[in-house]
Amino acid sequence: MAAPLYTTASGLLFHAGKILVITVGLPARGKTHISRALERYLRWMGVKTQVVSLGDYRRKTLGGAQKLPPDYFTLGEKSPETIALRKKVSDGCEQHIWDFFEHGQVVIYDANNGTRAARHELAEKFHAKGIHVVMLESMCDNKEIIERNIRSVKISSPDYRGWDPDKAVQDYYTRITDHEKYYESVDETTWPYIRILNVGEKIMVNDIKGYLQSRIVFFLMNIHNRYRTIYFARSGQSLIEHSYKADSDLSPAGWEYAEKLKEFVLQRRAKSLEQRGLTAQSERLVIWTSTRRRAHHTAWPFLQNTPQLPYPNPTITVSSDEDALSFEVDSTEVTPTGTPHTETPPGKPKSTPSTLNVKVIEKPQMSEINPGIWDGLSPDQARKYYPQDWERFVKDPYAFRAPRAESYHDLSVRLEPILIELERETEDLLIIGHASVIRCLLAYLIGLPASEIPAIEIARGDLLEVVPASYGVHSQAFHFWDGPGRRGDEDAEATDKDENNFYENYAEDTKGKRKTMAHDPAIELLA
Repeated sequence: MAAPLYTTASGLLFHAGKILVITVGLPARGKTHISRALERYLRWMGVKTQVVSLGDYRRKTLGGAQKLPPDYFTLGEKSPETIALRKKVSDGCEQHIWDFFEHGQVVIYDANNGTRAARHELAEKFHAKGIHVVMLESMCDNKEIIERNIRSVKISSPDYRGWDPDKAVQDYYTRITDHEKYYESVDETTWPYIRILNVGEKIMVNDIKGYLQSRIVFFLMNIHNRYRTIYFARSGQSLIEHSYKADSDLSPAGWEYAEKLKEFVLQRRAKSLEQRGLTAQSERLVIWTSTRRRAHHTAWPFLQNTPQLPYPNPTITVSSDEDALSFEVDSTEVTPTGTPHTETPPGKPKSTPSTLNVKVIEKPQMSEINPGIWDGLSPDQARKYYPQDWERFVKDPYAFRAPRAESYHDLSVRLEPILIELERETEDLLIIGHASVIRCLLAYLIGLPASEIPAIEIARGDLLEVVPASYGVHSQAFHFWDGPGRRGDEDAEATDKDENNFYENYAEDTKGKRKTMAHDPAIELLA
């Protein structure tokens, strides 16, 4: 449902009016993580949304905790100086909310709002102006989650710059203890509310009405804040690269690429798990592919060991996910459709079943963008044979739809169930996909506007590593492949580029493209 193709005079969508989501909760309960994730999802839907964080505004206005009076973070009796400073910050945030509502639709006010009287007073001000108010309380009784939130988010903030980590944790626990004395949970039914326990473990709602409000609840039912790494890689080169209709197998170079991808992913992941005190045997790697041959065949090496015996293909079984297929290793040799065979796939060495802790799932929604009548055309041919369509395409590569084809907007709508599954997934995830699909998923995670989706370069031979965090994502790109079929490499020979499969890879011809290529050593794309 990304970036609707229509607009309204007021800028509001779904007849939902303006909505203020007031977060409620003790410190380190995941409010910031929930707020930023919800902001990302609503923006993806095309809703003008902004998080107003009281903590960020306070640090920007007054500086770190070192510059504040000793009683600033304690409740109860306060000095006149502290009262003035706290009022300055709260009034500034409130004005910021009013300013955004001049042109926006949803504001998420990220603050503790722990006393019933204070949040009721705030809600009344906005309700009087016709703004829908929803209380969003994040509760947590899991000590592991609380300490992880403190160590991963709070002590890395400017408030604790230069502090010893253990002393910073102890100081923050003191701050939490003080807030607990005066904290009042949301149990009043005056306002619609959503109460979340342990960032998604349990959710309770009261008096939630309206389409957009219901979409908010739906999204919040599918999130978590567990640490996981998401890897992205292109599928290997196929025998017929330029045809969408020809669901061809991997070429010999494609099988070699698949083996290299497996080696590199396992190496990178083992290093990451070791830093966290974990092992690959205890932590499963989930792999998503489309149902296209070149995509799910690229995942086969993860289910095989070193080349030795006849190549046993994995059988395909229906997983618990709707419209998804999962691989289970079986000693019977089968073709991709599940029928017995006696030959190995073209160019693929024979091997034995793997003992890796891996699950491979095929998802039909992750098929590449449909090029329609432009299937197999080069840019010059598309420009020559369809000049009017080409002109419209150049003006708006995101929304343009060639005859009998999909636009990137169509693809984004198709991928929305995948985005929800992406939020739900708690294990490390490798997505082996097509360039168009990876562009959409990356744009969602990073928070890019829809207009930039077609301009993201995804080079075959690069592994993108994305770690979701409370304030966004941390991304790195690693280069591991220079063989035939690599795209987007400016130094490669022209024969190594796929000039034909244009519609799937037309970022090569758009201006202002956003590169995700990397060179060794890895470079960080977004902190």
